[in-house]
Amino acid sequence: MVTALITVAAIAWICQLALGGWQIHRFNQAFDQLAQLGRIGVGRSGGRFKPRVVIAVAVDQQGIISDSLILRGLTVFARTRKIEAIEGQLFGQIEPDVIFPHDQSCQNALSLALKLKHR
Repeated sequence: MVTALITVAAIAWICQLALGGWQIHRFNQAFDQLAQLGRIGVGRSGGRFKPRVVIAVAVDQQGIISDSLILRGLTVFARTRKIEAIEGQLFGQIEPDVIFPHDQSCQNALSLALKLKHR
């Protein structure tokens, strides 16, 4: 009985590692495409038992959001999506509480993403 439980736990752990690597691979591909469009801002929020949120925005030379992505969820099955509401807007005029009125985690991640790092 104990051997069966250990085997099941080991298989679950290996599956978690494989699926986590698959999710990271998909995110990196989406991030690489985003990075080709301009300067990048990335923000992250969430906790251990709350859905984590990662938001990345690409800003072109004119200060307009050219593309974005959001990754939100508790599991390895979370997928990246675009944030349609901010694309095409001026970088300095975006208000996270208007874009995500009922989601504090997304507001925090977007506000961090809008603080671009300078080289």
